[in-house]
Order: sequence, then structure tokens, then C-alpha cells
Amino acid sequence: MLMRTDPFRELDRLAQQLMGPGTWSKPSAMPMDAYREGDEYVVAFDLPGVPADAIDVDVERNMLTVKAERRPVAKADDVQMELSERPLGVFSRQIVLADTLDTEHIQADYDAGVLTLRISIAERAKPRKISIGVGSGRKEISG
Repeated sequence: MLMRTDPFRELDRLAQQLMGPGTWSKPSAMPMDAYREGDEYVVAFDLPGVPADAIDVDVERNMLTVKAERRPVAKADDVQMELSERPLGVFSRQIVLADTLDTEHIQADYDAGVLTLRISIAERAKPRKISIGVGSGRKEISG
């Protein structure tokens, strides 16, 4: 049997054990990716083992908040835990969204433990062509 250790994973696991699980007043962070894809801004959160009904997504003005809770799995009385590395508790992430995003139309999908939010780029933020009028006389702007 080949065993390979990752010292950083061990440090993360030790820190998680020392800090304990996240609570609603002090949640743990969740990993995420954010990128632009065409006319959408995409944010993907890793939430493996979290049921969809335990995820809460809120937007207030330009603040996006995602909270999730991974609860312990009910075990039979005769089960003895040998190793427990999967963190339990509450996870949360807050992101300040730019004014160029349309927060009125956010699509959320949850598949295979990944929550994906798609936020459209606002029409006012998209590049547009300005037509130039040709006139015969000068116009003066007075202020």
C-alpha cells in the first residue's frame, strides 16, 4: 500500500480540529471560483455533502451572501468512527458585487456538490457603439 502525506492538508485538518466546526455566529469559509464567461459573471462554491435545502443565498444591494450547513450523518449505535476529516458545521462567504452586474437576475444551480451562480452583466456596462452625427453648423454649449 502506498501512502503519501500532504503536510498542508494535515495543517488544514489540524487547524479545523482546533477551531472546531463553524457556527451561525462564526462560520467557516468555503472555497470558490469566480470568472467571467461571455455576458455573465460566474461564481462556483464547493459544498460537497451539503443538501440543497441547507443552502441559503441572499443579495442585499451589492452584497452576495451564501451560507450552508453540513450536518453530521446519523449513525447506528454500533458504528465506531475511525477517521473523520470532512468538516461539519456552518460555512459562509460574502462577496461585494460590482455595480456593473444585474443583481435582479441571478440564476443558481446546485449539482454534484457545487453551487453555481450566474449573474448577468448589466446592459449599461456592456460595450456599445456611439454613432457620430454630421452637421453643417457649429453648436455652442453655454453654461
